[in-house]
Amino acid sequence: MLTTGSFFDLSDSPHRDLFADCATVWDPLKKLKAYVSDNTAPTFEHVCLTDGVPLDSPYISFNGKLRNARECIVTYGDTTKGGLSVWENGQILEGASVIMAGAVIIGKNIRIGKGVLIESGALIKSPTIIGDYSEIRQGAYLRGYCLIGSRCVVGHTTEVKHSIFLNDAKAGHFAYLGDSILGNKVNLGAGTKCANLRFLPGNVAVRTPGGIVETGLRKLGAILGDGAQTGCNAVTSPGTIMGPEGILMPNTTAPSGLHPRKAVIR
Repeated sequence: MLTTGSFFDLSDSPHRDLFADCATVWDPLKKLKAYVSDNTAPTFEHVCLTDGVPLDSPYISFNGKLRNARECIVTYGDTTKGGLSVWENGQILEGASVIMAGAVIIGKNIRIGKGVLIESGALIKSPTIIGDYSEIRQGAYLRGYCLIGSRCVVGHTTEVKHSIFLNDAKAGHFAYLGDSILGNKVNLGAGTKCANLRFLPGNVAVRTPGGIVETGLRKLGAILGDGAQTGCNAVTSPGTIMGPEGILMPNTTAPSGLHPRKAVIR
């Protein structure tokens, strides 16, 4: 009922090891810091980059190296559909990723995949992993220990802290995710907030039909199974566990606890 396999299809995920040997669906969060640290290296560096200073030029990441992109021609198509393309001296650089001028990077342990776009004004803290063809939009704030899958969107003024996006998960506008997991093809409506800290002291517990389950976590946001959706200005209480294809209606606060597959929370 609370296993990772009940919420997520991991067959296409390169991060299956993070979810292995997890008794409950929130256990990957307990392993996230070690996993991200072990799977990043200090490769996000260039002589012209300074921590916390906005980039004064666009850069590309290509073949594992970061370099200035002033002489490149960039076509900004739909990033999540492979529409970003980079040309240099008349040749296309297959799989090149683009970090626009004005982005802010803190730390070197940031791993980005192929065809990624990081827009001007985004701030990314190390360590972080960003998968292929994902888009980090203007004003996004990745606070470290973030694992972003393939074809994901971290949108305008969206803040992500110690969280996991599986493939095709999208938080496009004005969202907050703390200590949370978004399953494959989850979509958050604009203004969705996933609260992760109780007002009262103590760890977050999850209500289930079989009784209260202790998580052992002081901070736990929301876990949304594959294909779940939230409406605009929705809020999840700490410890909200939504099954696959669940729906949280607009302007609604989801109570903490387990909500079954295809549940509609009004």
